[in-house]
Amino acid sequence: MDPGFSMDDIAPIAILMDELRAEDVQLRLNAIHRISTIALALGPERAREELIPFLQDSVDDEDEVLLALAEELGRNFEQYIGGAEYAHILLGPLENLSAVEETLVRDKAAESITKISAVMTQAQIEQFYIPLLNRLSHGEWFTSRTSSCALFPSVYDKVSPPVQDELRRSFATLGTDDTPMVRRAASKWLGPLVKNFSKPHVLGDGLAIYRRLQLDDQDSVRLLTVEDLIAIAQSFSPAEVKEHLLKQIRQTVGDKSWRVRYMSASHFNELAEAVGQELVREELIGHYVQLLKDNEAEVRTAASGQIPGFSKLLEKDVILNRVVPCVRDLCQDTSQHVRAALANQISGLAPLLGKDSTIEHLLPLFLHLLKDEFPEVRLNIISKLDQVNAVIGIELLSESLLPAIVELAEDKSWRVRQAIIEYIPLLANQLGKSFFDEQLGNLCMSWLGDNVYSIRESAIVNLKKLTEVFGVEWAKVQIVPKVVGMGQHPNYLYRMTTVQAITVIAPSLTLDIVRAEILDNLLHLGNDPIPNIRFNVAKALEVFAATFGDTAEGRQLIQQKVLPVLEALKNDSDADVRFFALRALQKAHEVGA
Repeated sequence: MDPGFSMDDIAPIAILMDELRAEDVQLRLNAIHRISTIALALGPERAREELIPFLQDSVDDEDEVLLALAEELGRNFEQYIGGAEYAHILLGPLENLSAVEETLVRDKAAESITKISAVMTQAQIEQFYIPLLNRLSHGEWFTSRTSSCALFPSVYDKVSPPVQDELRRSFATLGTDDTPMVRRAASKWLGPLVKNFSKPHVLGDGLAIYRRLQLDDQDSVRLLTVEDLIAIAQSFSPAEVKEHLLKQIRQTVGDKSWRVRYMSASHFNELAEAVGQELVREELIGHYVQLLKDNEAEVRTAASGQIPGFSKLLEKDVILNRVVPCVRDLCQDTSQHVRAALANQISGLAPLLGKDSTIEHLLPLFLHLLKDEFPEVRLNIISKLDQVNAVIGIELLSESLLPAIVELAEDKSWRVRQAIIEYIPLLANQLGKSFFDEQLGNLCMSWLGDNVYSIRESAIVNLKKLTEVFGVEWAKVQIVPKVVGMGQHPNYLYRMTTVQAITVIAPSLTLDIVRAEILDNLLHLGNDPIPNIRFNVAKALEVFAATFGDTAEGRQLIQQKVLPVLEALKNDSDADVRFFALRALQKAHEVGA
């Protein structure tokens, strides 16, 4: 044997073969995830001559293993077999994987083939990729024909015109396949393929394939043609859309299957932008109103989600006359999901309608939705109120909506209470100090005693944000005394909240305020009988050391007051308290160094 050639050079492929034949699926899976390492150990030539043929023969396995193989081969695997000039060798095992029964494996194999095509030259594509595509698209089993549909778009603009003609003919054949799954795949991939067509070919082949699929008897095929319609419309001028696609738009939006109408509603804004302003005014507004009034709640939900986007393309009086009456009806919709979708989008109409029309038409609807029995509806309205505020101003907003917001602050659903808390700093910024203190100050403090931890946590963060909005002097008067006062409460959860609130708020305060108002009370809680409170005190002191340890005054305070308490806590009977006390001591010594 060559002295420079060791057993290690032979072993990798043998180990892989053994592991891929193992009974344990996990072993086989691990082996597949290591094939790049094995390829590296073998070197490019042996990887091409031994590893790839072996992988090509090992497609009779669990779907999980095949999926991993399809994925690994698409991860720039060509670099392990000698670079892009040998990339076509990887197509062999992937071709086999493209024909297996499991959809996930086929999709991943097709995705990997597409990635490999990106590094192939035109000569490689025409010599190796196109024959593979032809074999798959004429395969006996529908599985290979289905996979082939995904492989057309990535190489169409990389091949010569005669090959392009051949590809269009092959794709057209797949669009009329006897098996619905193949036609469905053709519908899915027609849009991306059409984007690579020249205008005459879109008008010829692209339109012909689309029209056949759009009239398919299976709604699972027709619903995928909505995106094809948009792709074709984007390549046409408004006049060409009117001439060639108007009939198809009407058929799709009014399809007898709710699933097709749902897809139309979900993509309505894209369609509207693609067809041009004139057709939106003449044709699409009527279809949109029809979708907003659809019999199926799912369709109305999808259409509601498009309201502001579509309304941007309309004049104000058209919105008021055609869209707002539908919105009014949807506020009373029997489906909570429709009302929730509407609540999420309705505020987007305010900037389009302006102040007066918003006050007259939308404000009553906001109030109605704020009182909806379904929490998600109320939540969606609250989270988008800033758009309305920008249009009508805070005075009107607070006058009309504040009572409803205060009511929601005590809502039985904690998620609604949480949404209100997150909205408070924004509201505070707009209301100003005095109005806020009068209307919402006590409310903010009451949340600190909420029985849901997430609310108490959000309330603490809220106080920090309010300190940033109104300044430390306001916090000294309005927040600090109330937070510190809770530290004397007999219920340990209130005392815990005090410690957590101090931990979060202290970095936003000045050293003088912390020293005068907070520190002694915090240190006193270090002797609390509850271990959870003691270790939270240690955490708070760590934050304190990190925040104020960069000044001489802060370091002196840490030496005098903080360190003695932490020294006591590090000998605590509770392990968690000792751990956090030691960590805080370490931080205190670091900043004091």
